[in-house]
Amino acid sequence: MESGYVTTPFGRRPMSLGMLASQQLAETIEPGMKRSKWKLFRAICEARPALGVTDRALTVLDALLTFYPDDEISEEKGLIVFPSNAQLSLRARGMTPATLRRHLAVLVEAGLILRKDSPNGKRYARRDRAGAIGEAFGFSVAPLLARAVEIESLAAQAVADRELLRVTRERLTVCRRDISKLIAAALEEGVSGNWEGISAMFRALLARIPRVATAEDLAPLLDEMGLLRAEIVNMLERRIKAKKIDANESQIEHHKQNSNPHSPYELEPSFEPKQGEKAAADNDPNAGPSDERRLKQQKPSGGMSNRAGGAADPGAGPGLKSFPLGLVLQACPSILDYGPGGSIGNWRDLMSAAVVVRSMLGVSPSAYEEACSGMGPENAATVIACILERGGHINSPGGYLRDLTRRTERGEFAIGPMLMALVRANGPTARHAS
Repeated sequence: MESGYVTTPFGRRPMSLGMLASQQLAETIEPGMKRSKWKLFRAICEARPALGVTDRALTVLDALLTFYPDDEISEEKGLIVFPSNAQLSLRARGMTPATLRRHLAVLVEAGLILRKDSPNGKRYARRDRAGAIGEAFGFSVAPLLARAVEIESLAAQAVADRELLRVTRERLTVCRRDISKLIAAALEEGVSGNWEGISAMFRALLARIPRVATAEDLAPLLDEMGLLRAEIVNMLERRIKAKKIDANESQIEHHKQNSNPHSPYELEPSFEPKQGEKAAADNDPNAGPSDERRLKQQKPSGGMSNRAGGAADPGAGPGLKSFPLGLVLQACPSILDYGPGGSIGNWRDLMSAAVVVRSMLGVSPSAYEEACSGMGPENAATVIACILERGGHINSPGGYLRDLTRRTERGEFAIGPMLMALVRANGPTARHAS
């Protein structure tokens, strides 16, 4: 401070031990110490809760600092500002005198400014002959300079706490989202477990989140939610491993059962040879006994050939109608990439591509076989092509195929609307069969 003696407030304002401590602290400013007043003010704003001042009090402090003549606060340039109440009110956004006095008292109690009152309580400065200020009465900003290191430390801690709270809230939000969607996926997939109890535990954790929380309040909740999420993930991973084992066993068994290259579940069913073809085969000297037996063993499937008829197809599932191959490829052009040589020219090619896509989509062999049995192999291949085309909208292709198979058996599913919707979605840019 500019004087080494204790100064007491004017009038009825009482003296306190806090004021005395602030005056003693202000006398401990290190020689040559200086700070930018606006950087220091920003630090005070950051540390406001720790300093115990209100936002309105900071408005008054901001106005006081505008009366300090230099950008840097230092003892060499003086530490007293002496604006009148009228001038201070104008720079404090028109604050009334009573409100102004109340917030000045808050700043004094917080130890951010000191009063240095004149004998009559007025604020003014005495100047020497050269115009330099000899003695001034008003408000001293010496505590700001004396507490600069403390204020900057409090500000840095406040910024770190705010960042920690932000990160904690983000992690908690992600964890809440993960748990909610993982439970929904488990229920949708029919994963065994006490999901009702887990959901109740999750709701109890959510109810414990306070409206206004600190990082310390949220940290234990985040830990508990993290453990709950880890437990749910473990349960789902066990289910995935079990499904992989079942799928591998089914795949091995499927290969054993379908060693016949003309299996109706893997390739297009054979058609009854026409009379001319039969005669040609009988007259062909290169046709061996095995070829003749194969021709005799072929049974008519009436499959979904390139005809546009809408009658029920003997090779299709109950109640399902056949559709031209060209229409299927127009509705589902993505399946073309999986055909032999990157093209599909007949139903055998489509069913071969469907087997590849079925494996790629994670549809189990048993689910595909059930679809072939319930819908017919051509229609099953058509549905696989539709699922591939709508892949981004179907979470579980295998479950979806099984559901369509069950609906087909109940007479509740028709392929036509699905194909027409995809034809409209693909529009004129749809690819065609080569």
